[in-house]
Amino acid sequence: MLQSVELENFLSHKSTKLTFDKGVTVFVGQNGAGKSSIIDAITFALFGEHLRKSTKGLLRRGNNQAYVKVEFSIGNRQFEAVRKIDSKGTVGAILHEKINGEAIPLAAGERRQFGESMTKTIEDLIGLDFEKLKVASIVQQGELQAIIEADPKKFKELVNAIIGIDKLDIAYESMKKSIDNFRTIIRSRLNYDDTNIDALQNRIDTLSKDITSLEPQKRKLEADKILQENEFSILQQNIESSIPKELKIKEIENKKEDLLRHIRDSIVKMKRDLVEKEKRLVECSDSLSIASAKSQVELDANQTQSYIDRINTELRQIGEKIASIQSQQDIANRLHLVDGKCPVCDSKVDKLNPLFDEKYITSELDILKKKTETITKENIMTQTKKRELDTKLQQIIKAEGILSSNNIKNQGDLVKLEEEISRLQVNTRDIPHEINTGNLMQYAIDEYSTNVIKSISILAEETRDFSITSFRELKLKTEQKRRELNTLDQEIVSVNTKLKIYQDDSEKISQVLLELREVKQYVSNLETIRNQIYNRDGPVATSLRSWALGTISQKASEYLSTFNVKIQRITLEDKTRDIGITCHAGSLELDLESLSGGEKVSVALALRLGMAHFMGSSNLNFIILDEPTTHLDQERRKSLVNVLAQAFESNIDATSQFIIITHDSDIFENSNIDAIYDFKSTSEGTVVTPI
Repeated sequence: MLQSVELENFLSHKSTKLTFDKGVTVFVGQNGAGKSSIIDAITFALFGEHLRKSTKGLLRRGNNQAYVKVEFSIGNRQFEAVRKIDSKGTVGAILHEKINGEAIPLAAGERRQFGESMTKTIEDLIGLDFEKLKVASIVQQGELQAIIEADPKKFKELVNAIIGIDKLDIAYESMKKSIDNFRTIIRSRLNYDDTNIDALQNRIDTLSKDITSLEPQKRKLEADKILQENEFSILQQNIESSIPKELKIKEIENKKEDLLRHIRDSIVKMKRDLVEKEKRLVECSDSLSIASAKSQVELDANQTQSYIDRINTELRQIGEKIASIQSQQDIANRLHLVDGKCPVCDSKVDKLNPLFDEKYITSELDILKKKTETITKENIMTQTKKRELDTKLQQIIKAEGILSSNNIKNQGDLVKLEEEISRLQVNTRDIPHEINTGNLMQYAIDEYSTNVIKSISILAEETRDFSITSFRELKLKTEQKRRELNTLDQEIVSVNTKLKIYQDDSEKISQVLLELREVKQYVSNLETIRNQIYNRDGPVATSLRSWALGTISQKASEYLSTFNVKIQRITLEDKTRDIGITCHAGSLELDLESLSGGEKVSVALALRLGMAHFMGSSNLNFIILDEPTTHLDQERRKSLVNVLAQAFESNIDATSQFIIITHDSDIFENSNIDAIYDFKSTSEGTVVTPI
């Protein structure tokens, strides 16, 4: 039961405190006077919830802090719930239990992750959360008769909410998520879930067909491989037996090349020798001709040298005479006669000695000089001849050296050299420069070539029945067969790989299918549970709704029987899409449209009380009706007051309190009302005055 509500700077209330007792309490006042704020104060203090848009909007304008305090009792226990809010929207909360006048803290704050929640403690104490309390104990404006005048589908949703079937919807969706999560886990582990069973089975069937079609293909390929390997083996044997002959053929070719190279080298050598010998022949022929004149040249050279020596002696003697005469000439020049007298002794001289005669001496010198010139010219000519003879002697010495180096002593040796040259000329002309088929002995020019030719002949005889063309064709055929075998091997590997992949895939999928069939059975069980238990139209929900409607119908009928109306019983019936409401007066079934205003109010209130009872409102035992007279005419307003008074006087289920919020104060005249509070809006905020 509510005992008091205290508001400080909360919404339009600056400072308000209301006390409650058992019975009917009425709040009256104009719209906007702060009456409905009491509902927000009660729900905010208890649950931290309200019907406003934002929590910060609860703070009275111009203030930094507000608080609400609700004192209530459950049985013999007394409690006090306080919540505070500041301008930042921060909320503080604490719950006390009053024991022997002392406030004992029970819970504070809303840290549910740490196990601290004042709201959760209150929910456990009163057995209702905010949403259920709104249905069980708070009837907002226009909702009293809406319960019977609204769309039947909405009434069914209200009943579902009362019963908790909306929680079944949550469980229904949660279970779907659980099933989806379970499938996700299975899919993460197996890459598939139970929805893929048919596709996987089709995949296995396809793999089985593929394996069935590949097996004979594999056997045929393996059989073909055996045949091809036998053919390849025979070809290999033929090649191996022919390889030595092929090597001998190659050896013949190598030897022929060697022979040809030797012949060409020999021809080159002979030509070089021929040129050398021809050069020697020319040199030796000239040298022999030069050397044959050696004796005569030596004789002429000796004679010429003797003549040169004689001329030189004569020239020397003439020179001496000229020197002597020139000495006499000096004396003669000094011995000139002067007037026929001697210049020395001054004696008269008739005739001078010719030796001192200047004319004579001059004549003699001229004769000697002319003779010297003649002899000198002759000497020059002789010297030239001597040099020519010396040159010839040098040529003779050189010619003798050439003859000696070539071992040529006479003309007979030259004849022999000429014969060698003739033989070389014949050989270089007649020896073939290329090796052709036929008799190879024509290429036997020396011992080495003869031996090579014999070796070639032996090898040719050993390979006489061997065809290099056939051997090459055999190798080509063998290589072709090798490629065919490689292709077969690749095809076999490809088939085996496919078979292995298909078989492995089939085995893996089979294992997956075994698990998925178990998964499918498990999911099927979950789906059955989901549809049977949690589906709002399933048997459990239908049964629960039927039981709840029966309970509400029974309690509403009990409430209704205490009212002064002709209706004795109300029946709620669960239909496919809505809930039917049937009123009974004796044996008659009355249509809602045929009821009077007072009867409709009585039925609506009885249903509300029945639902409140079903929701377990007895822990707090109060019902708040916010503007229940809205849209009601005067007759129905009077009927509502009478019904409420009768409901409380009947004291069914010991409902402790009715709190009625209205602006129609006149309807409560001459009514059995326990307390009336008048709400007025002033510049200082809401002012509440008991009447």
